[in-house]
Amino acid sequence: QVQLVESGGGLVHPGGSLRLSCVASGFRVDYYALGWFRQAPGKEREGVSCIRETDGSTYYTDPVKGRFTISRDDATNTVYLQMSNLRPEDTATYYCATCTVVATDVYYGIEYRGNGALVTVSS
Repeated sequence: QVQLVESGGGLVHPGGSLRLSCVASGFRVDYYALGWFRQAPGKEREGVSCIRETDGSTYYTDPVKGRFTISRDDATNTVYLQMSNLRPEDTATYYCATCTVVATDVYYGIEYRGNGALVTVSS
């Protein structure tokens, strides 16, 4: 059974930090790029970041560049998203997912996705 289980969400003040973790099971993580997308209430889904399985190259959406860092540990089937200098506009449910890179575009959740972790940035 394929599972992606996120943890680490919560409430944080603007300027604060959080680290999201996602543990995958039921499939070979070293065969897939892994990443995160988010969805805020009333807004469309937005791809956040993706890390490739081949060479570890990373992709970030412009609003999070310089603030978020994605990493992966295939030995523990885990992908992380370190989020710093958080802003109220980062408030969303964050989903762990497989991602697919096609030229300069990144697609999230085509194969697998988790149930999400809520991140709220508020004073």
